[in-house]
Amino acid sequence: MFSIKTFLVFSWALGITLLSGLSEEAYAAAPQTYQVKMETTKGTFYIDVNRSWSPNGADRFYELVNSGFYNDCAFFRVIEGFMAQVGINGAPATQAKWRDQTIQDDPVVKSNLRGYVSFAKTGAPNSRTTQIFINFGDNRRLDRHGFTPFGIISPKGMKVVDALYSGYGEGAPSGRGPSQQRMQLEGNQYLKQDFPRLDYITKATIVKN
Repeated sequence: MFSIKTFLVFSWALGITLLSGLSEEAYAAAPQTYQVKMETTKGTFYIDVNRSWSPNGADRFYELVNSGFYNDCAFFRVIEGFMAQVGINGAPATQAKWRDQTIQDDPVVKSNLRGYVSFAKTGAPNSRTTQIFINFGDNRRLDRHGFTPFGIISPKGMKVVDALYSGYGEGAPSGRGPSQQRMQLEGNQYLKQDFPRLDYITKATIVKN
């Protein structure tokens, strides 16, 4: 069984260069509910976001989608039965702009059950930035560690998520999957060369407020 310790170690990797301070960049609050269309290399699914579940998370996701951040982002960490993770931009310059833009934690209102979408975070408080993950199963053990769902995918949409390529498994250094550090520095060029079977978000758009 995949351990929470392992999950936290690899969540920590996303913030290895993170600054300790919170982002000072102001952004507008998202609508109370909105829907995001995720077009991927395996098909299209929709994320229904509810701001009451995670206000800061919903606001950041809205901001990122509207900026085009998730376009051409790889599902670089897909672990069968556990989760699919995405949210390191394929252009190093764009990723560098957002890498240190942390947001404050939200209380956990919904559990990390199948179809729920949460931001990844390090073991430190207030460390969410851009990476999100989709739960494949019952991961409610993550709740007590502050992983806060902000949206949900329908059962129909989860059929697309279930089809995402998971053959590379866990990321480096514990697994044979991509190194987040190299992704930060080299972008999609590194992934296309060394991990050609990864699936991608081709386009993410707000379709309903």
